[in-house]
Parts: sequence; C-alpha cells; structure tokens
Amino acid sequence: MVVQRDSSRDELTDDEIDRVFHALATATRRDILRRTIDAEQSVSALAAHYEMSFAAVQKHVAVLEAAELIVKRAEGRERLVRADPVMIARARTLLSRYEDLWRARVDRLDDLLAEPEHP
Repeated sequence: MVVQRDSSRDELTDDEIDRVFHALATATRRDILRRTIDAEQSVSALAAHYEMSFAAVQKHVAVLEAAELIVKRAEGRERLVRADPVMIARARTLLSRYEDLWRARVDRLDDLLAEPEHP
C-alpha cells in the first residue's frame, strides 16, 4: 500500500514531529540518513558501515521509514533505501520555525538586560 502525501503541505502533524525527532535521536540513524541523501543504497551496503547486526540496521531503517525520512523499495532480492527530500524539507521548515522562535526570545531577553536600572 502506497500512502500519498500532500507535498505542498509544510506543516507536520504532532505524530509526524514525534516520529521525526525519534528517528533523528540516534547517531546511527542520522548517519544512515546522511548516506542515503548522497546516494540510494542497499540495506546490506549500509549494514557494512556499522559494527552491529544486519537485523539491527534493518530496525534503524524501519524507524527512518516510519518517520518518512527515507523511502525503501525492492529491487530483486535487495532493499534499496534513499532519503526523502520532501520530508527532510518539511522537517527543516519545522526546525527553522523553532529557531526563529528562540532567536526572538533571546532578542527580547537582550533588550531587557540592556535597559538601564531606574533608581
């Protein structure tokens, strides 16, 4: 079953946000994502980069796939993995909004600290 996403939609749902942050919470998954941005790779090729079992790498791939950060497809006996630029862009938009929020708060704090004390 293929689930279609509205690629024009930037807003992530709360569930999507939870899955993205969960997927990116582990260095191995971030590395898998980085490797699949550069080029589509088989799960076997990815597993060769880590000192863990093939099954453990498959589980990491499954978490990334559930977060829709990667897309997996079958080609013969191999499972090929590539990053999903649409979801990565949507996650980047979310993080940019958080950054804007925090920069505005820091700017307000700077303004408060810069005010002279009144006797």
